[in-house]
Amino acid sequence: MEKKKLDVVLGLQWGDEGKGKVVDVLTPSYKVVARFQGGPNAGHSLVFDGDSFVLHTVPSGIFRQGTVNVIGNGVVVDPVILMEEITAIEKMVGDVTGKIVISKRAHLILPTHRMLDAASEAAKGKSKIGSTLKGIGPTYMDKTGRNGLRFGDILSPDFLDKYNALKQKHFGLLAQYDFQYDITEYEKQWMAAVEALKRFPFIDTEVYVNHLLDQGTPILAEGAQGSLLDIDFGTYPFVTSSNTLTAGVCTGLGIAPSRVGKVYGIFKAYCTRVGSGPFPTELFDQDGERLRQIGHEFGATTGRPRRTGWLDMVALKYAVMMNGVTDLIMMKSDVMDGFDTIKVAVAYKEGDRIIEDFPYDGGANVTPVYKEFPGWKTPLSALRRFEDFPEAFKQYIAFIEKETGVKIKIVSVGPDRDATVVR
Repeated sequence: MEKKKLDVVLGLQWGDEGKGKVVDVLTPSYKVVARFQGGPNAGHSLVFDGDSFVLHTVPSGIFRQGTVNVIGNGVVVDPVILMEEITAIEKMVGDVTGKIVISKRAHLILPTHRMLDAASEAAKGKSKIGSTLKGIGPTYMDKTGRNGLRFGDILSPDFLDKYNALKQKHFGLLAQYDFQYDITEYEKQWMAAVEALKRFPFIDTEVYVNHLLDQGTPILAEGAQGSLLDIDFGTYPFVTSSNTLTAGVCTGLGIAPSRVGKVYGIFKAYCTRVGSGPFPTELFDQDGERLRQIGHEFGATTGRPRRTGWLDMVALKYAVMMNGVTDLIMMKSDVMDGFDTIKVAVAYKEGDRIIEDFPYDGGANVTPVYKEFPGWKTPLSALRRFEDFPEAFKQYIAFIEKETGVKIKIVSVGPDRDATVVR
């Protein structure tokens, strides 16, 4: 008998693709939703019954009845942010103690990690990365430097000694910066949150997830950020500190590559980016501002205006290849309803050279080569069947499918849970 495989949903651009909504739509088919990397710098926005909610650490299956939500070992967790999130969720749906499990191997973001993040970013001046200052980078640095604290350590009798030793090490690092800080208040909240989180099981999630798969339990792994922010294959150094690709599922949950089934790749019908870094199709004109305003392109975590641009097929094909995407999901198509002409970058130009593969530097000095499409000039948000889509929109979909070699299985035509067309 063939063993059950785990399915994956992840973003194919620079994050903010709409993963939260898609996971929420897909979860009725899954008993378990597992986050495999990233930290509270990601904001997954869910909209249902007229309410909206932003999740930062808790997997997006939390609002579905009977779903267990796994915070995997590849995730870095700020206990304060996690407890605030859980408190807000419980106000809406009641007690979630039986719905969340946390890997003992997941690393803790300390108050001093946040200070190190802010001090390091301030010192970079003009070359800053655009960090959300949540302490993610310094926490992953401690993880790879083998200094980190993990959830399993909370249960150890010498937890406070371990905590204080790492805190002192951080104070030493902070002394190198001209940076004023005070962690007293946040540290109190942090310790209280650590205590409060003890009501959730801290478990060996790698054993847990593999056992569930052996029993035939359907599991969905949920990524944070986007493929082009991957530490190895993204637009380095303007990236996050973890592997955001499908490969990160294996290391972030503890499963073998052979246990990965479907890979749902999510992308917007256009592109956005938050923070610094190359963005070949970025628009600085009225079209860019229209996309920002109509698409409400402001960061779910930071509120920062997102940079906007046309769909980048060079980058999208790269992300599809790197992730082994089996099903594409297109978001926010309705944002472009009013455009007369829609452009897609099909290649880059650098001097006289045409570039068709995503470059090492993420296209820092390239000019996009565009293909133009007629706009569909039809409100998509009321449509619920693929057959009812306007011809121009169907052509846009067909072009993307031909270029990527992957079917677009789901088209989102609005923020609400039901504004979703499944083919």
